[in-house]
Amino acid sequence: MPTLRPDQWIRVQPEGLLVVPGGFHVDPVRPVERALVTHGHSDHARPNNRAVLATAETLAIMRARYGEEAGRSLQPVALGETMRIGEVDVTFVPAGHVLGSAQIVLEHAGSRVVLSGDYKRRPDQTCLPFQPVACDVFVTEATFGLPVFRHPPDGEEIGKLLHSIALFPERAHLVGVYALGKCQRVIRLLRQAGWERPIYIHGALQALCDLYESLGVPLGPLLPATEASKADLAGQIVLAPPSAGADRWSRRLPDPVVAAASGWMRVRQRARQGGVELPLIISDHADWDELCATIEEVEAGEVWVTHGREEALIHQVRKSGRAARALALIGFEEDDSA
Repeated sequence: MPTLRPDQWIRVQPEGLLVVPGGFHVDPVRPVERALVTHGHSDHARPNNRAVLATAETLAIMRARYGEEAGRSLQPVALGETMRIGEVDVTFVPAGHVLGSAQIVLEHAGSRVVLSGDYKRRPDQTCLPFQPVACDVFVTEATFGLPVFRHPPDGEEIGKLLHSIALFPERAHLVGVYALGKCQRVIRLLRQAGWERPIYIHGALQALCDLYESLGVPLGPLLPATEASKADLAGQIVLAPPSAGADRWSRRLPDPVVAAASGWMRVRQRARQGGVELPLIISDHADWDELCATIEEVEAGEVWVTHGREEALIHQVRKSGRAARALALIGFEEDDSA
């Protein structure tokens, strides 16, 4: 029997989620003495913490992005390895979100709590798949926590892109992708679909693509878009940050078809507002069905929802007979990285 309820030893503070008996925060939004970080996206991995514990890949991403400000002390942790921090047993297990992403399993006072961070359930050649862990409390995101968000198969969305290239061989196809995770995943999906030609990329994507390659994720031939002529880019795929379609940078492309790869492309209004001609519903987060299935799979008696569409998911969880509540965490972004 638990001697303490999890909400007695895990607290929400202005800095983020504090695990009191361990003396650490998880994904803090302000600098703290000791931070455990689930993955490298900037709303979870912030600079200037004194000590950081994360997977080796996440630490490499943080070093690439923040340099010396990544943290005064950086300690890599192996997936599946349990360590004692204060009075808490801590284990990192794969989250399936981006390279190096992890859930953090906490065991203390007879209870097991899983802090899932951001996660997805689809196969992804750029990172390890999500590993379900049975627990008493499951802390989940709800980025796409509404029934309208049901992501189609990734292969179908890549097929739309390749079909459009076949229809308009005189035009470049400019695909908006977030630099960390989405860019590399789209590249691998294209390679899976048989696209062996070079893929042209915006300079802002180069460093993290190089890092993925150095960490064992093959991406195939990539070329800088700025070094190609307008004629050379006809019929080619160009990857760039989501904002590039509205930027002067895109003028170098021949009559570009503006696409964007994001779970938010399910919302037509959002695609129109972004000037997106070809929306590609490719997400690095679990959709509604996957959120609900994951909660069932981990068999948690209680679910805490950290950010996103909290109300609908909490209602659904309670309908299944489980306790559920929202955590009032701030500082987690909603953008095209989804």
